[in-house]
Amino acid sequence: MAEKRDYYEVLGLSKGASADEIKKAYRSLAKKYHPDLNPGNAEAEVKFKEVNEAYEVLSDDTKKAKYDQFGHAGVDPSYGAGAGGGYGGYGDFNVDFGDIFSSFFGGGGRRQNPNAPERGEDLRYNVILNVREAALGCKKTVEYTRREKCSECGGSGAKKGTSPETCSACGGSGQVRRQQNTMFGAFQTVTTCNVCGGTGRVIKTPCDSCRGSGRMSKKIVREVDIPAGIDNGQTLRVERQGNSGLRGGIEGDLLITVSVGRDSFFNRDGNDIICTLPITFIDAALGVTVDVPIIDGGSEKLNIPEGTQNGTVLRMKGKGAVILGSSRRGDQLVNIIVETPKSLNSKQKAILKEFDAITSDKNYEKQKSFHKHRK
Repeated sequence: MAEKRDYYEVLGLSKGASADEIKKAYRSLAKKYHPDLNPGNAEAEVKFKEVNEAYEVLSDDTKKAKYDQFGHAGVDPSYGAGAGGGYGGYGDFNVDFGDIFSSFFGGGGRRQNPNAPERGEDLRYNVILNVREAALGCKKTVEYTRREKCSECGGSGAKKGTSPETCSACGGSGQVRRQQNTMFGAFQTVTTCNVCGGTGRVIKTPCDSCRGSGRMSKKIVREVDIPAGIDNGQTLRVERQGNSGLRGGIEGDLLITVSVGRDSFFNRDGNDIICTLPITFIDAALGVTVDVPIIDGGSEKLNIPEGTQNGTVLRMKGKGAVILGSSRRGDQLVNIIVETPKSLNSKQKAILKEFDAITSDKNYEKQKSFHKHRK
């Protein structure tokens, strides 16, 4: 098993990076390596999964704290188990020390029921939205494969008409105890039963459909409501749409991470929508009312006042993205760019020179101020 890279290294950050830095790095890399933008690129797909895994841990304060203290072993129960090192097998470090002492000294430590229901695994899905879909919300059809309870055996894993049997090797406990006599006395060790794998049950006649697993893969096509105001890198949780649980456990969740594509006209900053509007210097000087495209579709009239300068930002109230979880909206910010005419003919140049000749310093306050400071 390949050694996992440090999550901070994956996101190109140093340890101690802020939540904003982590989110910004994730957005950039998720967009760079997204499978939809890199079709057929196996390396990009691997990196995309690696980036998502790193963000899932570092964006969660609890998981991040454990990772900062214990590394991968703090957030991945299986990490290090194959090599016989680390903290593999102790999950989130909720260790029953009674079991540990029992393993060595034969005490009456407690152990969880090996046949207890187990929650199904969460599944991840990535969806690309355009700026409008993310700002105003939409419906998206998602296709994924989940593990569902086998309809043939009802999830038991045993062939129809049979049932799993209590493991004779461990008596149904899922553990095997061994005693060793040493010069210091008798020591007792407890290990997972290798006959039943710790479940306490043995399926002698497996189900033909699921081969004893109790679950089967099924392709799911589902329409999902994407809430208005969701932003790039955010994850939507659809409860109980992940893998089916084991032994009657509840289903996991479907986690849908959003990537917002670029738009040729609209950009987004938080809940505000930004666009750039070029106008002539005549319209800038005299003022004009223009139709400006808005994120809802169509356009709205915008009054550009007389004497508007290049780089002026005008605000269209309530025409931005919906604020997630509310009915309120941000604004649309219109960045005015005054376009200077090119390729003028001789008549046009003459008219402009005549205009310049009758224009005084009071018409150019910024230029006047600049020359004043030069003296």
